[in-house]
Amino acid sequence: MITTNDVTAHPLVLVDENDQPVGLMEKMETHRKALLHRAFSVFLFNKKGDMLLQRRALKKYHSGGLWTNACCSHPFPHETPQEAAKRRIREELGFDAEVKPAFHFIYKAALDNDLTEYEYDHVLLGQYDGLVFPNEDEVGDYCYQSMEDLKENLSTHPDKYTAWFRIAFPLLEEHLKKSAFE
Repeated sequence: MITTNDVTAHPLVLVDENDQPVGLMEKMETHRKALLHRAFSVFLFNKKGDMLLQRRALKKYHSGGLWTNACCSHPFPHETPQEAAKRRIREELGFDAEVKPAFHFIYKAALDNDLTEYEYDHVLLGQYDGLVFPNEDEVGDYCYQSMEDLKENLSTHPDKYTAWFRIAFPLLEEHLKKSAFE
């Protein structure tokens, strides 16, 4: 199992703005140099429509203690974002869940520790109503929250959420509105 202590175990897939691979690079170097790389973000909802959030463990190499979506990470070079998402849900949250691709976006955000996220982020959605068994190396806490409460909390306390979550949330809202009409 890859955990916080294994941040250099696998290289990241560097990509162009069309998500075409252009090379591989060690994780921390990629974040120090702010190079565009492949990533994924998983958003899970229960049957009531509430979103599963996790508070990142304090010992994470960046954004420790901040609230974010169910999980996010980087695919290994041989994995699709969907395969990687299922692996990381199991590693971080201790359960299996089916996820489906929803949309993607590119963002760049300065982080703590002089690191930068510059990601081609594949967003995956799923439903889960079972028990959560968080890996304490990854997850400090978790909860389910309604989209309305979450939107309010993001507007009043944005500093309690990760940079990518603040960017992804309005894109997710727009996607969910459009997909409700399809």
